Amino acid sequence: MLCVAKFRVMRAQILCDPGRESSFLTQITPVLLAGGSGTRLWPLSRKSYPKQFTKLVGDQSLFQASACRLSGPDYAEPVVITGSDFRFIATEQLRAEGIENGTVLIEPEGRNTAPAVLAAALWLEARDPDGLMLVAPSDHIIPSSAEFAAAVQMGKDAAIDGNLVTFGIAPNRPETAYGYLELTADPSEAKGPIPLARFVEKPDRETAQAMLDSGNYLWNGGIFLFSVKGILDAFHTHAPQLVDQVRTAVEKTQPDLDFFRIDPEAWKAVEDISIDYAVMEKADNLVVVPFNGGWSDLGDWDSVSREMGSDGDGNAVHGSATAVDCANSLLRAEDDGVELVGLGLKDVMVVSTRDAVLVADKSRAQDVKKVVDQLKQKDAKQATEFPWDQRPWGMFETLALGDRFQVKRIVVKPGGILSLQSHHHRAEHWIVVAGTAKVTINDDVKLLSENESVYIPLGAVHRMENPGKVPMVLIEVQTGSYLGEDDIVRLEDVYDRGQGAKG
Repeated sequence: MLCVAKFRVMRAQILCDPGRESSFLTQITPVLLAGGSGTRLWPLSRKSYPKQFTKLVGDQSLFQASACRLSGPDYAEPVVITGSDFRFIATEQLRAEGIENGTVLIEPEGRNTAPAVLAAALWLEARDPDGLMLVAPSDHIIPSSAEFAAAVQMGKDAAIDGNLVTFGIAPNRPETAYGYLELTADPSEAKGPIPLARFVEKPDRETAQAMLDSGNYLWNGGIFLFSVKGILDAFHTHAPQLVDQVRTAVEKTQPDLDFFRIDPEAWKAVEDISIDYAVMEKADNLVVVPFNGGWSDLGDWDSVSREMGSDGDGNAVHGSATAVDCANSLLRAEDDGVELVGLGLKDVMVVSTRDAVLVADKSRAQDVKKVVDQLKQKDAKQATEFPWDQRPWGMFETLALGDRFQVKRIVVKPGGILSLQSHHHRAEHWIVVAGTAKVTINDDVKLLSENESVYIPLGAVHRMENPGKVPMVLIEVQTGSYLGEDDIVRLEDVYDRGQGAKG
C-alpha cells in the first residue's frame, strides 16, 4: 500500500509540473548482485548457502529485502546475477515476495563486480537501451526503504543526463572496513547530487577519524544508478577490452528453463576486476547522492551485532542463547537443538550452528575469512558446506554419517519432483514420516503414506515426488561403499539440472 500511495502522490505532482513527467516515466531496472560467499559471516554464511539468502536480521533474507526495496511503480522487474548453485534459491525467494518475472543471469564463475554490471548493461541494451539501471549488492541492509527511494529520485535526473550516480552513506563512526568518498561540497547541505573529488581506500583508524571529523567524506556503499547508455559509454572509454570480452560471453548466453546462462568458455577470458577500479575511479562524470537513512553491508559479525540491537550491557543475543554476566558480546545460536550460554564474557562473539562454533574477540571480526581459509586447507567440510542442502524440489539434511551409511531427512515441497536417477555405489531405504510420497522403482509406481517404507536396491532406477498439498517428509538411510552426492546418474529431471551433485 505504501508503494501505491507514493505512486499516487508522485502522479499528482506530475499533473502539477509536467516538466517532471519524462523523469517519472523512465522506469529503473534493479540489478541485484547475488553471487558473493560472505565468508566473514562464517559459520552461518558458507559457499553452499551465502549470507544474502539467509535471515540475518528480520523475517526476510537480505536478498528478499533488497528485491522488495527496489520494487514498485518506479521499477521494472529485477535482473539478478548469481551463480548456478543459487538460481533456484533466488527465484523461489523472489516468488515468495510476489516477484514473478525477474531475469536471472547465471555467472559461470565469479569475476567481480565490473563484469557482472557490464553483463547486465549489455543484456538491457538489447531490451531497454534508453532505460536506467540501479546496481545494488543483495546482501546489504537499509532500514528505511522510503528514505532510500527519495535518494534514488534525487539522483534520477542526473542519471538520465548521462552521469554515473553513486550513493554515499553518512558515516557515524571512524570505520576502517569501508572505502570512502571525498566530496567537493558539504554533503549535509546537499539539495542534489554532488561531484566526487576522489575515492579513498580503506583507511587506518586515525585517518578514518580525521575524515569523519572533516564532514566531507561518506562511506562508499557500492550502489550505483546510471543509464544503460551512460555506463556502456563509460566502459567503452575506460575499459574497452572488458567490453569485448563480456559482450562475447553475453551474446552466447543460452536459456535454461527460466534462467539465462552466460557462456562459460567466453566468461573464462573475462578480467576479474571491480567496477570501482575498472570505471568509477577514472570517470569524470561521477556524482554522489548523500544518504542519511541508515545502511550496513553486514560484512562481519560486529556489524551484524549492531543491527541486532543490544541489552543494557551491550550484548546482542539471538536464538537459544543466554548471556550471564557478559558485556559487549555477541551470542548467536542458529540451531534450536543447541543451547548456547556465555558466562563472564567481554568483547567476545560466539556463533553456533549445528556443526560448527565460532568463538572470537570482537576486534577480530574482519579476520573470520582467515578461519575459513584454514578450514579449507584441512579439507573441513564445514568451511563451505552445511549439513543441509537446498534443492529446487525442497531440501535435505544429514542426520548421521558413518562408515558405509548415511541417514538423511528429506523434505519435498508440494508438487516437488526429484530426478529419475540411479546410483552406482549405494542402496537406499525410504520411510515416510509426513505426507504422501509417490515412488517409482524401475517399472513399479506406488503411493506411500506415513509410517510406510520402501527399499531401493543398488542400481535401481528410482524417483520420489510429492503429489500432495503439504510438505512430504521422509527419512532416507543410505548404505554402500560411496555415499557422495556426485553418485547420481540423472536420467530425467524436470529442473533440467544435468549431471553432478547439483547439476
